[in-house]
Amino acid sequence: MRLTQFSVLLGATLLSVQALAHDFTAGDIHIIHPWSRALPPVAPTGAAYLVLENKGDQADRLTGATSPIAGRVELHEHVHQDGLMKMQQIDSVAIAPGAQVEFKPGGNHFMLFDLQQPLVEGGSYPLTLSFEHAGEVEVEVKVTGEPAPAAPADHDAHSHH
Repeated sequence: MRLTQFSVLLGATLLSVQALAHDFTAGDIHIIHPWSRALPPVAPTGAAYLVLENKGDQADRLTGATSPIAGRVELHEHVHQDGLMKMQQIDSVAIAPGAQVEFKPGGNHFMLFDLQQPLVEGGSYPLTLSFEHAGEVEVEVKVTGEPAPAAPADHDAHSHH
């Protein structure tokens, strides 16, 4: 009897973990858990995060992204300059063979400008990633967490180069 209860509990736990994880593949590139933070409905910009893993034996490069919910999507990085943390647009991100590149708050991220719909907790949206070798792949970005304060959502206050 106990073994049966344990088996049911273990099965339910594994299913819930699988439901939370959502991964995608483009060639040798494995895309792990794309997500965005919920924002106030009036936020004009948002950000998306994920992890890229190169399972191949040659380097690849993320060259851009698009989404129907944004007027444009840019690759950005955070840099420390003159004692300040600044965000700036970058053209691409290299992914070495066997390496992982994490897009996270305070690091590399996708900026979504001119949002066409609010980023509401529990929602999701498509994001198409473009790679030099792996080609294009559409991923589903899940919106999670509490809304961020309105001030950080105003990305225009940050320095761009």
